[in-house]
Amino acid sequence: MASNHDTNDPGQTHGGQPARVPEKGGAVRTLAGLKRLNYNLPTLRGDIFGGLTSMVLALPVALGFGIASGMGAAAGLYGAIIVGFFAAVFGGTRSQISGPTPAMTVAMATIMVTYSDSLAEALTIVVLAGLMQVLLGLSKIGRFVAYTPHVVVSGFMSGIGVIVMLVQALPFLGKSSTGGPLDALAALPAAVASLNPDAVIIGAVTLLAAFLWPRRLDKALPAPLAALAIGTALGVLWLTDAPVIGTIPTGLPSLHLTLPEPSFYLTALQPALILALLGSVDALLTSLVADSLTGNRHNPDRELVGQGIGNMAAGLFGALPGAGATVGTVTNIRAGGRTPVSGVLRSALLLAVVLGLGGLVDPIPLAALAGVLVKVGWDIIDWRMLARVHRLRTDHLLVMLITLMLTIFVDLVTAVAIGLIAGGMAHARQLEQLELDSLVSTPLLDRVFFAGFRPVAEFDTYQARVGLLALRGSFTVASSHRLVSVIGEDIKDHDVVMFDFSEATYIDDSAAMVIEQLLDVARRADTHCITIGLSGSVAATLDTLNILHAIGEENRVRSLDEARPLAAAFLGIRRDSTGRTSTDKQARA
Repeated sequence: MASNHDTNDPGQTHGGQPARVPEKGGAVRTLAGLKRLNYNLPTLRGDIFGGLTSMVLALPVALGFGIASGMGAAAGLYGAIIVGFFAAVFGGTRSQISGPTPAMTVAMATIMVTYSDSLAEALTIVVLAGLMQVLLGLSKIGRFVAYTPHVVVSGFMSGIGVIVMLVQALPFLGKSSTGGPLDALAALPAAVASLNPDAVIIGAVTLLAAFLWPRRLDKALPAPLAALAIGTALGVLWLTDAPVIGTIPTGLPSLHLTLPEPSFYLTALQPALILALLGSVDALLTSLVADSLTGNRHNPDRELVGQGIGNMAAGLFGALPGAGATVGTVTNIRAGGRTPVSGVLRSALLLAVVLGLGGLVDPIPLAALAGVLVKVGWDIIDWRMLARVHRLRTDHLLVMLITLMLTIFVDLVTAVAIGLIAGGMAHARQLEQLELDSLVSTPLLDRVFFAGFRPVAEFDTYQARVGLLALRGSFTVASSHRLVSVIGEDIKDHDVVMFDFSEATYIDDSAAMVIEQLLDVARRADTHCITIGLSGSVAATLDTLNILHAIGEENRVRSLDEARPLAAAFLGIRRDSTGRTSTDKQARA
């Protein structure tokens, strides 16, 4: 990921240069909280360790995802190399590692099944998806991923973890895996009835090794690679009847330039969009994880451009598309990787493996890869959130479960889309009560409000012809539909209503239109209206929509003291030459 991504809102000194505070490790921090890199030997050493460690971790995962996608083990390796390199060079997250991910693998497996008769069509979809990601980045909408509710992310990731484990259940039993999770679930009884004992033993031992590998040895030899080595040794030395990867191509990947028929492109837009959205969400959520570990701030739009370029290149070279890999990114950061150099080194090391050591991959049992990927799927599930389901609010729990179930049983994009909608509705429901609690509707007793106009004894004790409606804080679509029902009757009960916006900070278009409805209620009830303290963005919104056209500039005042004589004038309260007062309404009566 390119290192020049943090160009937003730099702190400025009098000379126009970013104000800097020295930091450890050869970096400095601007006042906006962004880091500008001063590359040095310790940073290079960290990047070397990060790139090497993440490469070792990526090798079994890329092989497994390549096979699971239906594109082959080599496609997984090429995807890790190509997407990882271009996303590192052109992306916007310094220490992110990109390559095949569970979400992209599951989506690509569906595409490969749908377009099994034409590899060119499947790869064209990958290229189109990458192009869409570039366009998403150029349109600057990447920042909105940060607003994804955690329950949606949790349900999505847990669903992906379940899918990975379901799809790998068949290779674990010694059978070939085709289709998605539901197909694997349907084929499971037959696979159990005719399982391959050697494959089951290899898969079980590999899985146990992945779970039981000591944490203190992770830096020297990551658990996935250690488990794969143990499973492979079993398959090579003793349990030789288990299916293996077989021969994979070595050398550089070939360029795929076969173009489908023009009519295909219209049908390709939908799967390409699904792939692009999945890759974008996956990458940007991983960027947020990287930020939380490093203290840096990624550039989401640039990250989408880098990921898009990587996936376009992957499609052109027949590789598995990818995104930001959370496990690889965390491994890179913990090993010391802090700049895009670690991602570039990782790709270079993987390329060296493909060019010179490809033959060593051939005898790896598919069950060993399945054991590694089952552990990956297990780790993807958000167990921390699942352990707290009994403490979650009911609406948040429903959002998480809806997202999880849709991820498993429908598709990934539908799951995220419906999850975001459900999460937004749950959030709006909470905002509704908060906003309505900030609304104050108060009747003002005549004898108190107009005490300076005539003796208190001359007022009716309980008469309150003026009402004060104070809108404090924000008012949005969340509460707008209830504003009329909550305060509409209060408006009808008064001869004058004062709308106090002094403490209002934000009003969206929906709430503004409801205020116009309230003014219509006042007009039909022959109630006069006054606005108080209208300024800033609230005034701009109401004026832009011409909401207050019926009130008039003369009835817009700055304070309650300025509103008092206006209210008195509306009610016809006036002084005669003796100092006594009367009202027009009383005179008319």
